[in-house]
Amino acid sequence: MKKKWLAAAAGLVLALSMTLAGCSAGGKTVATLKGGKITQEQYYDEMKKSSAGKQTLQTMILTKALENQYGSKVSSKKVDKEYNKYKSQYGSSFSAVLEQNSLTKSSFKKSIRLNMLEEAALKANKKVTNADLKKQWKSYEPKVQVQHILVSKKSTAETIIKDLQANNTEAEFKKLAKKYSTDTGTKNDAGKLSAFDSTDTSLDSTFKKAAFKLKTGEITTTPVKTQYGYHVIRMIKNPGKGTMASHKAELTQQVYDGWMQDSTVMNSVVSKVLKKANVSIKDSDLKNILSDYVGSSSSSK
Repeated sequence: MKKKWLAAAAGLVLALSMTLAGCSAGGKTVATLKGGKITQEQYYDEMKKSSAGKQTLQTMILTKALENQYGSKVSSKKVDKEYNKYKSQYGSSFSAVLEQNSLTKSSFKKSIRLNMLEEAALKANKKVTNADLKKQWKSYEPKVQVQHILVSKKSTAETIIKDLQANNTEAEFKKLAKKYSTDTGTKNDAGKLSAFDSTDTSLDSTFKKAAFKLKTGEITTTPVKTQYGYHVIRMIKNPGKGTMASHKAELTQQVYDGWMQDSTVMNSVVSKVLKKANVSIKDSDLKNILSDYVGSSSSSK
């Protein structure tokens, strides 16, 4: 899995961690040094002028609004389950990955929770229509599992295919993968890849297209060329596409997953959440901080 989620989470947690607490107590000292000191009031004045400071306040407001409106829909158990999925995926390197992205276990759980709150808000404010499902169905492919052999030369791939056409078994594929494959991550495991479907973004599109055409037990009869070389693919399990009705729940979730990545859709949802929260900005210098979502505060409370 790509680490895009970590980058996004790191930015979010950075914003959440930059607290503005205690800003009203202007006389309290934040830091002292030769030649003077920095008070909370001075720190606050500088923070509210910076883009990071404004983003912090936006995030704090949105988080409180989401918690108030949808907090009951996101349990700690649900957050822990999602957290443990990432922990299991990264294994012994998990702590190092968090550290590389300026995250702690606690802050990463907060980012997971906020993401779940946003999804809850999306589902409450935007419903999936039958037209949405039909559009998603056009590109839908069920989760399949394959094994592959990657080589650098087309002729080598053709030789492997001839061998498999004479003896198309998992045992033979395992032997050939160990002998020929340049994919060091899978060659010693019979070339097996993790299960994937049409929403997968980690695999080459040409590879996926060729794989989805195979029925269980079938192999590609010609080498599949990608940026990595030439692949020979064998389908371990393909349940078949079936009917749209039988995959309604899965398709619905895929539509929502797509909308979660759509800034236009999510900005609209955030706008509804903030308007319902009836936010009132008390600092005149920050009065337009939410204008991208709810318009100018000159006409709001």
